[in-house]
Amino acid sequence: MKETTVDRRIRKTRQQLRQSLTALLKVKPIQDITVKELADMADINRGTFYLHYRDVFDLLNQIEDELLTELESLLEQYQPGDILSNTVQIFDNLYELVQKNSELVGILIGEHGELNFVNRLNHILREKCLRDWMEHFRTDRDDTFEAYYVFITSGCMGLVQYWLNNGMKETPLELAKLTEQMILNGAKLLGAE
Repeated sequence: MKETTVDRRIRKTRQQLRQSLTALLKVKPIQDITVKELADMADINRGTFYLHYRDVFDLLNQIEDELLTELESLLEQYQPGDILSNTVQIFDNLYELVQKNSELVGILIGEHGELNFVNRLNHILREKCLRDWMEHFRTDRDDTFEAYYVFITSGCMGLVQYWLNNGMKETPLELAKLTEQMILNGAKLLGAE
């Protein structure tokens, strides 16, 4: 029973730190955030902070890791080749994840976002999606396909930014359907049928 209480306190402390970091990242870059102001905002002492993290960058990195691990887990539910037969479902799941973490994702991929996070995100999406798209949209022009892939991933990232910046008026499912239309109609430029 005691272990459960400790686990609950740890989760609560980490959640408070995550919320506080997100609030601070809205107004200043990570390099300007101190452990003291973060601990004060989370209503914990600095010693408690250091029980969990080395510094503010370590906290942010662990938050990013958790988010990207959740993304990878979500994508691993699908087999190679599923991207086209389940495009709407996959993107609906992705957009639900974004919606659940909207404040943090908005900061990480926003105008003053974390380039490392965006690069890691693109790598995960590339590993999962590129093979599926290459298999379906076969073309002898690798350079054209690579340009198409960059266009799609950048477009999806821009679409998420647009969605977050405009109050997420669309549901994740509506955005997923729009994404599918854009991906599949854009493929016609490659000569795919």
